[in-house]
Amino acid sequence: MTSPRRPTALLLVAAASILLAGCQGGFPADPQGTLDRAREGVLRVGVSENPPWTDVAPDGTVGGSEAELLTDYAQTIDAEVEWVPAGESTLAAMMREGQLDVVVGGLASDVPWTSEIATTRPYTTTTGPDGAEVKIVVGVQPGENALMTDIERFLAERGGEL
Repeated sequence: MTSPRRPTALLLVAAASILLAGCQGGFPADPQGTLDRAREGVLRVGVSENPPWTDVAPDGTVGGSEAELLTDYAQTIDAEVEWVPAGESTLAAMMREGQLDVVVGGLASDVPWTSEIATTRPYTTTTGPDGAEVKIVVGVQPGENALMTDIERFLAERGGEL
C-alpha cells in the first residue's frame, strides 16, 4: 500500500528538480557582464594617486605597485587596461554610474564609499600614519561577483605580494 505522503514527496522532488534545472546560469554571476566584457577587451580601472601604490604622471602614465598588479591581472583575462585617473570621490561616483570596473589607489578596507564601490577581501597590509595596521583592498563594481571572485582568486594566488 502506498503512503499518502509518497506522492506529495515525489511531486516536491520533481518541482525542485525543475526549478534547479532553470538555475543553470553561472555562479558567481555578473549582472552587467563585466568580466565577460573585459575578457579579450578592456578593463576600465579608476586610479587615485597614492604612492607607492599608484603614481600618475603628468602625461597620464600610471605606475606603482597596484598599477603593476592590475596590469598583471588584466593579462590573465587577455584584457588591456584603460586607466582613468581621478580623486577617490570622483572615482566612486564614476563607479556608481557604471563607468569603471575596478578602482585602485591603496584603498583601505574602511573606504567611505561602500554604497558605490564593493571591495575585495584585504590582500595586504601596511602601517598607517598613526602606526595602526591598514588593510588594503581593490574596489570593484558592486554586484559583479564573477569579476570580484576572479580578482580575489588572482590576489590570493599572488599571496599578497606586490
